[in-house]
Amino acid sequence: MRITGAAVEDVAALIGREKPDVMLMQEATQHIEALPHMVGGHFHRLSWLGRIHGLAVWSPHRFAAPRALSLPASRLPGRLPRRRAQLVQIGDVQFANVHLSHGQLLNRRQLARCAAALRGKPAAIIGDFNMVGRVELPDFRDVGPREPTHFASNVVPFRLDRCLVHFLDCRSASALAFGPSDHRPIRLELAIADHWNVDPTGLRARPEHRPTRRDRFRRLYR
Repeated sequence: MRITGAAVEDVAALIGREKPDVMLMQEATQHIEALPHMVGGHFHRLSWLGRIHGLAVWSPHRFAAPRALSLPASRLPGRLPRRRAQLVQIGDVQFANVHLSHGQLLNRRQLARCAAALRGKPAAIIGDFNMVGRVELPDFRDVGPREPTHFASNVVPFRLDRCLVHFLDCRSASALAFGPSDHRPIRLELAIADHWNVDPTGLRARPEHRPTRRDRFRRLYR
């Protein structure tokens, strides 16, 4: 998004077309805070210190204020800002909205930090991973679309925008057409896995003690 990317009107139009249950955004500036006034729903933005942009989430469903998760940072000078993930709980599913660093060792450490915070509950890590090549993360599956989502210098294709899930099934995944942003939005339909059961106390129940929950989430990310 930033200044030269998708404007709030573009995001509102995308919501009108796709009607997502959850929308996660990266490089969101203060201008995107007008989104609830245009399409209703509930919104929260996590700014990054020293930058005009940050992470944002929108949903037509009410949700608790997300929490920020500090991620590992480079010790080299000039490698700011220190990155944070936005952890969002909607229903029985927790989402980690991420924009990871470009360093291929560092962004994998950052991903591992997110996974540690989410492991043990239905969850998805979604956003701009800035990763090249295969991602190996214990207990998580990469279910995002396999097609390129970004063209570096409008030439070299990369699949930077991804989705890793834990105790979730993916019913469909696709990369939408390019808009004003230099990244393609990805659209996923996620459902709580059949073998997961949610206890009213918030603790995981034994499968033989609880009926199966098959809540479904349609989710779109720009």
